[in-house]
Amino acid sequence: MSVKPQHYDVIRKPIITEKSTMASEHGAVVFEVAIDANKPQIKEAVETLFGVKVKAVNTTITKGKNKRFRGIKGTRKDVKKAYVTLEEGNTIDVSTGL
Repeated sequence: MSVKPQHYDVIRKPIITEKSTMASEHGAVVFEVAIDANKPQIKEAVETLFGVKVKAVNTTITKGKNKRFRGIKGTRKDVKKAYVTLEEGNTIDVSTGL
């Protein structure tokens, strides 16, 4: 399978937090994805880029917080996260990068 440029547009970066580390113990990997990406696109991108079989994709959208910087009000961007569950025997080492 050839890697399409839009696969890199769908998956932005891996998310490495305490919660995502706990999810990785159960065969899941967490990525920040494009806000308009859907589950089939995320599944195809992960399978193509990393060469693994995906079992399920769960997504969540975190709304951006209202913040102040030097007295000026602003809003952080909305972030979409994808919890990608892998088939048995498949792993992705997100600490090494692409």
